[in-house]
Amino acid sequence: MRYDLHLHSTASDGSLSPEELMVLCAEKDLQCVALTDHDTLAGLPLARKKAEELGLNLISGVELSCVWRRQTLHLLAIGLDEHSADINAFMAELETIRQQRAEKIADRLVKKGISASILENAQAIAGSVSLCRPHFAKALVKMGYVRSVQHAFDVYLGQGKVGDVKALWPDLEKVIALVKQASGYTILAHPTKYNMTFTRLRLLFEELKSLGVDAIEVSYPGLNPDKGRELLRWVKHYEFKVSAGSDFHSTTSPWTLPGCFPEIELNENHILNSLLSNMNIEARMS
Repeated sequence: MRYDLHLHSTASDGSLSPEELMVLCAEKDLQCVALTDHDTLAGLPLARKKAEELGLNLISGVELSCVWRRQTLHLLAIGLDEHSADINAFMAELETIRQQRAEKIADRLVKKGISASILENAQAIAGSVSLCRPHFAKALVKMGYVRSVQHAFDVYLGQGKVGDVKALWPDLEKVIALVKQASGYTILAHPTKYNMTFTRLRLLFEELKSLGVDAIEVSYPGLNPDKGRELLRWVKHYEFKVSAGSDFHSTTSPWTLPGCFPEIELNENHILNSLLSNMNIEARMS
């Protein structure tokens, strides 16, 4: 079965609407996908309607920001009950956190000489979705301060720049508990992208195991093959299930298009089989 369990739309910081994303997934001959926008479920209704039209199996999902030992992590929550009152209350809490962060970003940019209208312009670009740094980047382009979105990140918004504001995300344990209450599965996203040593990563894995995390994402674009083999060794040691996804955001990065990640065996240790079983769909084993 061709699948992708890590995709983003314009409901957060992706470049395609939920409907356009589902069309692209169908064009890539994917059969099962999870929409995992950052800290929001807002794109799911539109994605589900289009997926049904296209004969795609859509899994509900979200990529949740959380903190472990003062480090921000991203946890994929998939197959969860998107109508859960607790989950939707939590989404509203995250929206408040993101808005507060956006206001801090705007304040910092204004102090660097950017027009005070930057927040208004970024919000207009974001529309009804959570305000993210890419929206500020597009606003800076539109206002003539930078040549491109990448230039905006290089000068104002990238790591260590004035607009790199850290949000006060919720604790990892709280996030895991909420997802479990909503009958979802939890997956640590792109573990080698947190710049941890493998010693610290093993410590994280020990705590994730004790907290009941289900799976680790072991296949994604940009994963160094040597690190990937070491990662898989420790995932097997701690008996996590495995997951894979493109972390798709934009068609301008062809190496991260839906379905683009190193192939891994779709066996009983793959989280997709648990998801498909709940959806009463039979997986074709590799």
